[in-house]
Amino acid sequence: MMELILFLGKTVGISLSGVLAPGAVTTATVAHGARNRWAGVLISIGHGMIEIPLIFLIMLGLGVLFKADWFKIVVGWIGGGFLIWMGIGMLREISKLDSGQHKRYTTGPTMTGVLLSISNPYFLLWWASVGLNLTLEAKQLGWLAFVLFALVHWSCDLVWLTILSLGSFHGTNLLGQGSQKLILQICGPVMIGFGIHFIYKATMVWLGL
Repeated sequence: MMELILFLGKTVGISLSGVLAPGAVTTATVAHGARNRWAGVLISIGHGMIEIPLIFLIMLGLGVLFKADWFKIVVGWIGGGFLIWMGIGMLREISKLDSGQHKRYTTGPTMTGVLLSISNPYFLLWWASVGLNLTLEAKQLGWLAFVLFALVHWSCDLVWLTILSLGSFHGTNLLGQGSQKLILQICGPVMIGFGIHFIYKATMVWLGL
């Protein structure tokens, strides 16, 4: 029992090191959270729809696929293009705010969580390396440890993304529409930057550099 508790404690520590790192999911959560206080919950649900089945597939040996160069190239190019598209969409929202059109983003929070998970090469590489080691350790401790590992790791995402979206929502409501525009003005270019970075890294792999 103590071994299981220690393993879950290690899972929390390692998971938070990845969850708290700024990235595309963080940026999207802040942007969506400006309008929806529960966007973090919905994004984490979408993220979990990909992540939890992925944990089981990694246990069955799929992790090797994520290390293949062709896989890194495909995910990097497609994922980078998606992030650029999402960033442009955020910038377009600014003009809609100015004209009084309060429309939803092209993708809702849950679908954003799904798409950002499958299009993020760093997320997949994390699971092919750090996540793979944790998965194998959980497997050695038994199925209860494996299930608890998946739930605890996902709970770290849930808690942090919920905090982000609640902070973004209450901040924009307190400071008004101008702060919502500022969030979009920051998050849009940041998302585009992540997309360009993903494409650049994938291209370097393709060129063998």
